[in-house]
Amino acid sequence: MQTVGDLDRTLESGAPDCYPTPRMSARFSQARLGRWRAALAGHVARAAVPGLVALLSRGGEMHVETVGAQAVGGAPMRRDTIFRITSMTKPVTAAATMILVEEGKLRLDEPVELWLPELANRRVLSRLDAPLQDTLPAKRAITLRDLLTFRLGFGQIMAPPDQYPIAKAASELQIGMGPPEPGRMPPPDEWLRRLGTLPLMHQPGEAWMYNTGADLLGVLVARATGQRFETVLQERLFEPLGMSDTAFFVPPTKQQRFAAAYRTSFADGSLSLHDDPGAGQWSRPPTLPLGGAGLVSTVDDYAKFAQMLLDEGRHGEMRLLSRPAVALMTCDQLTPAQKASAYFIPGFFDDQGWGFCMAVQTRRTDLGAVGRYGWAGGFGTSWANDPAEGLIGILMTQASFTSPTPPAVHQDFWTMAYAAIDD
Repeated sequence: MQTVGDLDRTLESGAPDCYPTPRMSARFSQARLGRWRAALAGHVARAAVPGLVALLSRGGEMHVETVGAQAVGGAPMRRDTIFRITSMTKPVTAAATMILVEEGKLRLDEPVELWLPELANRRVLSRLDAPLQDTLPAKRAITLRDLLTFRLGFGQIMAPPDQYPIAKAASELQIGMGPPEPGRMPPPDEWLRRLGTLPLMHQPGEAWMYNTGADLLGVLVARATGQRFETVLQERLFEPLGMSDTAFFVPPTKQQRFAAAYRTSFADGSLSLHDDPGAGQWSRPPTLPLGGAGLVSTVDDYAKFAQMLLDEGRHGEMRLLSRPAVALMTCDQLTPAQKASAYFIPGFFDDQGWGFCMAVQTRRTDLGAVGRYGWAGGFGTSWANDPAEGLIGILMTQASFTSPTPPAVHQDFWTMAYAAIDD
């Protein structure tokens, strides 16, 4: 891996310092932690979420709060309750990919068509709303770096599927243009074949587009290793880190710990069952293990992954990733032009950048420090590491977001978490 060149390129782009200095002391205010707990309990009492598990960790001091129930009217929430973490899968996929880069099995700037020939000789729409036949040849091949940074030229469009011909076609082919449906997707090879029949939405490297790059990484990792994607994650990450409850489905022996998933109404915030623990899509192995949004996990499992990144690739005496690799993953990789052309929340990139499958804070506009990184899951979970504060925060709920902007319970979680820092 050409780490020095990669880091030089990142720093020259004006990205924040990749090595923020953590605080030497690591204290929380007990009184303010009480305020944090009370705020979270208030959201459950108001039925904004049926329940939650929240974790804060700093300098070896960890606090975990469980509130409410695993389902409306169901069993009490537990510390080891299993949640669908959806897009919090993305950083895990990026970490597995970088392990293969450091093993020499993949190279960041090699064309992915070496492993994914279905993506060779791409055509590109002349404009986003053009008919599917109105295309130009791609100016270059798609690289692994493009997939990791979501700059391959294809992704989700935050608009009704019939607004653009390409979005309508992708939805009809079950490419994955909406909430994750791992049990209803075609198998990996067929999924990739279908994707290969469509033109790109933008030239490779020109624009940031959400999600598809991470799903492609799952297929690429499997082909590069000759193993199933879930096997690679298990052997390279989950077993070394002791993440015993993180997987692409929940077996019957763990069903009693599996939370229900609820859809939140845009109109009034009411909840309706979206995915049942016993009979839903995550109750059985998926047809397509989604690198973008397929995993389930617990708060303690994900905290082990988060701590490994905060410790710059180490887990105890074991090193899973080099320090420079973690720095590269968690630095802003986007140019101003790529941010300006991104299809996402208006204003998102005013104070955020994008590393490898995760967001990176580039300007201090809230209590989080520049260099904070992490991501959320649209089914109700969020995570971030703040290296400058030595802080890990994870919140898991079962109520879906109604927009890419996190709901009030997540906003309060983070505000009160930072407010509890007492040094």
